[in-house]
Amino acid sequence: MEDNILNQELLANRLIEEEEEEFHHLNNPADGIKPIIKKYLGVPNHADQLDNKFFFTDGDAKVEVTVVTDEIIRVRLAPHGVFLEEFSYAVPKLEHKATVFALHEDENEFRVSTSVVNCHIRKDDFFISFSDIQNHITSADAVPMHWEENVKFGGYYVYCTKTCASQESFFGLGDKPTELNLRGKRLKNWNTDAYSFAWNQDPLYRSIPFYISVNEGIAHGIFFDNTFKAHFDFGAEDPTKTSFWADGGELQYYYIHGPHMMDVVKSYHLLTGTHPMPPLWALGYHQCRWSYYPEAKVKKIANGFRENKIPCDGIYLDIDYMDGYRCFTWNRKYFPDPKKMIKELAADGFKTVVIIDPGIRVDDNYSVFKEGKENRYFCRRCDDYFMEGHVWPGRCQFPDFTNPDVRTWWGGLFDELVQLGVAGVWNDMNEPAVFGAGTFPDDVRHQYDGFRGSHRKAHNVYGMQMVRATYEGLRKLMKNKRPFTITRAGYSGVQRYSSVWTGDNVASWEHLKLGNIQMQRLSTSGISFCGTDIGGFSGEPDGELFTRWIQMGTFSPFMRAHSAGDTKEREPWSFGAPFTAINRKFIELRYRMLPYLYSTFWEHHRYGFPILRSIVMQEQDEISNHFRQDEFTYGDKILICPVLEPGQQSRKVYLPKGKWYNFWTYEMVDGGKEVTVPTPLETIPIFVKAGSVIPEYPVMQYVGEKEIEEVKLNIYYSNYEVNSFLFEDYGETFAYEQDIYLEKKFVVSGKSTVLTVQQSMEGLYTPRYESYYFNVIGLPFAPTKILADGKDVPYSIDENKCVEFKFTKNFKQIEIVK
Repeated sequence: MEDNILNQELLANRLIEEEEEEFHHLNNPADGIKPIIKKYLGVPNHADQLDNKFFFTDGDAKVEVTVVTDEIIRVRLAPHGVFLEEFSYAVPKLEHKATVFALHEDENEFRVSTSVVNCHIRKDDFFISFSDIQNHITSADAVPMHWEENVKFGGYYVYCTKTCASQESFFGLGDKPTELNLRGKRLKNWNTDAYSFAWNQDPLYRSIPFYISVNEGIAHGIFFDNTFKAHFDFGAEDPTKTSFWADGGELQYYYIHGPHMMDVVKSYHLLTGTHPMPPLWALGYHQCRWSYYPEAKVKKIANGFRENKIPCDGIYLDIDYMDGYRCFTWNRKYFPDPKKMIKELAADGFKTVVIIDPGIRVDDNYSVFKEGKENRYFCRRCDDYFMEGHVWPGRCQFPDFTNPDVRTWWGGLFDELVQLGVAGVWNDMNEPAVFGAGTFPDDVRHQYDGFRGSHRKAHNVYGMQMVRATYEGLRKLMKNKRPFTITRAGYSGVQRYSSVWTGDNVASWEHLKLGNIQMQRLSTSGISFCGTDIGGFSGEPDGELFTRWIQMGTFSPFMRAHSAGDTKEREPWSFGAPFTAINRKFIELRYRMLPYLYSTFWEHHRYGFPILRSIVMQEQDEISNHFRQDEFTYGDKILICPVLEPGQQSRKVYLPKGKWYNFWTYEMVDGGKEVTVPTPLETIPIFVKAGSVIPEYPVMQYVGEKEIEEVKLNIYYSNYEVNSFLFEDYGETFAYEQDIYLEKKFVVSGKSTVLTVQQSMEGLYTPRYESYYFNVIGLPFAPTKILADGKDVPYSIDENKCVEFKFTKNFKQIEIVK
């Protein structure tokens, strides 16, 4: 026994001596270090479960598969088995909502299953794929997930590559200025100040790492929640593969199952949130320029709207309202009494929106800089020098909006502006933009809500956290009034705090087309409250281009004209006849349609529907629709096709399956095909889905100008059942969060001899008007009587054969009988 122990000790000592001898014989110890190369997952040899999380390992790397809902599964990779702390600005709270899920294992794979989707982990090679309950594969790895060590910064470049089918199409990814279908594109996410950007220029202002795949009629989404510079290849390098990768952080993505694109977008909203309800005035027409000053100029513009009887709710003040471009100050030479001016504008129905940038001028006599400096609120570089750069005020330092204390301080700075009566705030230059340098250096450090990071990690969320601070501060200061905010930069989830516009575009027909596509793409990507600079920011539109842009802008969720200071002024009356009258007509249409637009916004906020919907979202089974990008619907009832070419007197319009009414002529057209529509300057193609109930307000010069005495209900006959909604509340408070609202549901059902309209209501709000004015369109028979809740109602028939009558707003059933 003792001899055995002695022999083992001698053997062990000999091995140690051999190892030491081998080590000492190396001339260069670094020769033993392996080269840095991409590393791939090996063979999964183990599986563990902890509640709704499942862990798989190849002995070194670890993969976490989390069941979030029946349709959503999250995948995370830890190259050496240690996951980063869980934190996301995009997903504020990851709530587990799946009802049934389980882990299965056989000789070929591990499989995590819900009632809707399966996640397969192949045992041979760690390939991950997803299938539906019919075991149809919808997404599959082309190679295992992989990574490469980043020696310069630490951490890893992380990669995921999936198979790409021959007819697979891709949509989403935010504001990319390219074709709606991203197939064949290679794109980058890195928020960038892109003045006068061009077609196919990339990247732009926002980073939204979410896309939707449609293949064989089935849709799924991938949300790559990684804030580092990220890249997406949709079959560009290799048509059989699609990839996404990032320059740091964690390989973490959500698989979101459809099967319809609408299902994917709703589930994405479940993760990242929806827009809060805006104040109703924010859906009106807004006028902006860089810049309207001095005060006399602002008042002249306001008077121009009222004298020309063109509705408008918002006037914007760009950077020239400030004292030396210092945020939260006023240039008293241009604006000697801002409170008086804002009050006078408000009395005439105008809300004042002011710009605020992130750059704070280095000036010890400037209170905002002094406070930020004393509290160490400004960004610092790795060696503890302040991050400094030049923007509009000159030499500036920049708040670290990833620090919650800084966000609270910043939000409080709006107190004086709110006291003066400012109704909205526009955050610009927050990519962040720095003159000469482009943006911050990589070594700038951020607090990142306690999770620490360099600017490589924080860059894409900087603008989002700035507008978050703005929104949260305004919400606190404005008590129960809804703030209105708009931001140029953002990341997934920015919709919880702000509207957006597409940035510094150009007055060209190409940019009119781009804006149409960008708004559809933003809406698909979770950011529905979006618009363009109507008329183009730089360059000079002629009257035709401006008017066509106004027409498209009428059906933009956010409607604002904006222009650069070195261009001619472009208010809706600037181009004279006949353009002024046409612009007035469409802006008035915007105000007539406000109850429909507002109700559509509620459907977005409450139920997660996108506001603008591309044709492919209506009919994804039809491959040709994957390449349609001109038409869109606002909500699901109104189809818009902007006129995008100069001098165009007619154009082809595709109508989805079903029956549609020409908005202007009341002619009913069968869908599922293209139709040719006349497009003289004074009109654009607008179609309404049969069976729709479209509510309408009287024309006003601004929201709240006069008491609404009755609401017009435009009812479009259908020989099948169709549901419509009308949402009503106070329009400016948060009472809707306590169920003080009214959600009305209308059910229209027609037959050859009768049309029935039923109404049901939910909520605690009571509108002040008492009656509806009914306008029934397309009735295929001449009525002999109308019964409203069993009572005979007098009616008339106009020259368009529309049936008109009035009845109480609380009706339950209308019957129009042949």
